[in-house]
Amino acid sequence: MPKIAPFFSKKLIAWYIQNKRELPWRNTLNPYHIWLSEIMLQQTRVLQGLPYFLKFVDAYPKIEDLANAPEDEILKLWQGLGYYSRARNLHATAKIVSEEMRGVFPNNYKDLLKLKGVGDYTASAIASISFNQPEAVVDGNVYRVLSRYFGISTPINSTAGQKEFKQLAQQLIDKEQPGTFNQAIMEFGARYCVPQNPDCESCIFNDSCVAFQQKKVAVLPVKIKAKPVKKRFFNYLVVLSENERTILQQRTGKGIWQKLYEFPLIETSEDINLSTLKKLSKFQTFSEKLNIENISLFNEKPVIHKLSHQHLNTRFWIIETLEDKENTVPISEVKNYAVPVLIADFVSEFFENY
Repeated sequence: MPKIAPFFSKKLIAWYIQNKRELPWRNTLNPYHIWLSEIMLQQTRVLQGLPYFLKFVDAYPKIEDLANAPEDEILKLWQGLGYYSRARNLHATAKIVSEEMRGVFPNNYKDLLKLKGVGDYTASAIASISFNQPEAVVDGNVYRVLSRYFGISTPINSTAGQKEFKQLAQQLIDKEQPGTFNQAIMEFGARYCVPQNPDCESCIFNDSCVAFQQKKVAVLPVKIKAKPVKKRFFNYLVVLSENERTILQQRTGKGIWQKLYEFPLIETSEDINLSTLKKLSKFQTFSEKLNIENISLFNEKPVIHKLSHQHLNTRFWIIETLEDKENTVPISEVKNYAVPVLIADFVSEFFENY
């Protein structure tokens, strides 16, 4: 494999220099900016992540600014980007770097890996781009390029596959310009060697790509079948008082949307109607504390919110009451809370005139 490394790397880097997108984190070696961009682009496309990167850099120019910001403020700014554990880890790492490392990022792969929320990929990216260390990145784009070019059918989400592709990428990396190589192979996978229907006829590697020559492009890379998607049924109780106040609760525990806010929630094993809702012990306990005047269903058809391994079938029940509770918030202020996109979409539609 090493014999092909110089040819592959040089050709790839030449393509990148001619075709790369101009992105703000490519104009700096600042590890804070590289780290921020890499965390944001995990499970997220560049076009979606770019506005968030610009917002965060504007709000928190230095890592100390991010460290000193309230967590709720960070979660609110992150709203819509998903995978909220990334935002919480971002805040935790900012505090560690700011307070324990005097604002200076570790300058090597091994120490970067110790930071919260930083795995092999992110540590390799920062080490190579900011500190010119030959640490190869391996993400979905890299898996796709390497599996097709070399005709590798080892599943990319298996332990053996992860080890094999990491070793291969490490052999191929240009040790003189590792950061450029890493960005080049990720860019090539994101823009050219795409998952569906890549333009192989005009690819710079079509004369030596195993998948193209053996007509295996459509079946590579191989991935072990994921677990079946879990269906969940959410019933949100949207309280409206005469004084235009409502109830919000902060999610706790280790599940989805940790520390984000939502309306009181009753989860059921299937879709339910109003009659069934009223019979639920959780609803009866909830309603005992309220002087309920009317209950109505906002959406006859459940909103299906799709997460990576689960689909949330969601109904919003409007609960009109005659009195306030102590822990209510003004309806006009709901938009200021960090909430999941599912809730944000409902709020923007239902509370539009408040």
